[in-house]
Amino acid sequence: MFEYPILPCKVQFNREEYRDKVLGCWMGKNIGGTLGGPYEGKLEMNDVTFYTGLTDGKPLPNDDLDLQLVWLTAIERRGIWHINERTLGEYWLSYILGHMSEYGVCQANIRNGLIPPLSGSCNNERYKDSNGAWIRSEIWACLFPGSPDEAAYYGYCDSCCDHAGDGIYAEMFTCALEAAAFVEADLQKLLDIALARIPQDSQIARAVKIARDAYAKKMPFKDARNQIWDTFNDGLHFRAAVNIGYVMLALLYGEGDFGKTVALAVNCGDDTDCTAGTAGSVLGIIQGRKAIPEKWTKPIGDSIVTCTIDTFSFSNVPADINELTNRVICCAYEAWAGNPQGLPSFTDDATYIAPEYHEVLKTCLRADLLLWGRDPYSYIVELPSTKIFCHYDQGPYIQPGQPKKLAISAVATIGAARSVSVKLSLPDGWKATPSAGVSIPAKCDIVSPVEITLTPTDNLPGGMVYIPVIVQLSDRLAPDAFNLPLQCGGPYEFDTNVPCQDWWEFDLLRNGHRRKDFQM
Repeated sequence: MFEYPILPCKVQFNREEYRDKVLGCWMGKNIGGTLGGPYEGKLEMNDVTFYTGLTDGKPLPNDDLDLQLVWLTAIERRGIWHINERTLGEYWLSYILGHMSEYGVCQANIRNGLIPPLSGSCNNERYKDSNGAWIRSEIWACLFPGSPDEAAYYGYCDSCCDHAGDGIYAEMFTCALEAAAFVEADLQKLLDIALARIPQDSQIARAVKIARDAYAKKMPFKDARNQIWDTFNDGLHFRAAVNIGYVMLALLYGEGDFGKTVALAVNCGDDTDCTAGTAGSVLGIIQGRKAIPEKWTKPIGDSIVTCTIDTFSFSNVPADINELTNRVICCAYEAWAGNPQGLPSFTDDATYIAPEYHEVLKTCLRADLLLWGRDPYSYIVELPSTKIFCHYDQGPYIQPGQPKKLAISAVATIGAARSVSVKLSLPDGWKATPSAGVSIPAKCDIVSPVEITLTPTDNLPGGMVYIPVIVQLSDRLAPDAFNLPLQCGGPYEFDTNVPCQDWWEFDLLRNGHRRKDFQM
């Protein structure tokens, strides 16, 4: 847990004002998703000014919101300070049915033992830089209003389940932007705050810069939109850099007009429900629910409509955005109670933001965020007092007879430093250099890892191989154990569009092999 420098009364939110902003966030999300839904996937520009897909006074279903409802339940059950990427991955696998694109890759990887962040970085070259993560940033922003570092950290935990690289940076950016929007209304300042939380040489940062420059030069909107498309178009739909650029254009050229902003986002084309939903959320936070025109709120009401949640096993969907708002606020209060010196507080008095706090927001203060995506090829095991990191050189892929380098390190999470013995129980015929067993120190910070090179036999099975690993802490008699996953062959593409009669028996194609043929 990170604590900001303590400032006298740095930020305190009036409870009603805070609630209005959270409610505005979810209302804006539903409005943008409903406006853009009918145009999703159309790469050409549109000419939209109002809803065309209304259904009996309800919003259109939107998977952008579905996962956030599952995240909310995880937070309610576990507590926000016990949430990490692996917890989110398990909740995803348990309650989300959607198997399209990166969603399917994430689920298939986790089933095969490639847990986050491996679930986002492996077998995912096509989708790792796509849109699936940054569209679900609102819950982290609402939980950490005015705290972009904390929001961006959880955005990383969320996004690494199904993305890597720019797909992760995109959600960290939107998390920081929306969290800061609770205390800053100036869009240009918000962009500076959010950009401080991602690599400046990333495609996401470049897309934001292009949008800002186009607006500053008063470039016609259509030309600005085409510049974004021409710069980042790689022939695929739903790329994060393209669509983040579209969101920024809509917010800049919309100039605070809610209806104009969400319409401009849709008119850019591509992932229209996502771009308009995020643009609507940002303005909903800045302006609050009370400022959103009735023209936009009345036709869709306050209900929530899901499309990818397994409602047979998950019965915790909020009845409407009012219930969603109340539950999120309760979790935000608990988050503040866990770190009262580091997070803005809540009061029945007037909202107060210390002038010095705006200076704090300009710089990323969390050292772990400066690593941004962290190591995308690590298998992380959390023991009660120690965390083990197993890094795969170039991913968890093995080829017959070819060496595979592993780097193993440990961090003491509780108590004094200790040494850790790690031993791999290799299959017959496999070799390990210098040895299958190593002893490594576990301190409060990661020290230089110990390397092991594995050489498998020439005869490998198809699918996955799991290496039993025994961990012995120097101050414990009882050992711990886990299985280290290795994938036979190089990275491959899951066919996430295979029709399935029963989701739980979903068949994934891999080089002609069905999932039932994998070595489990």
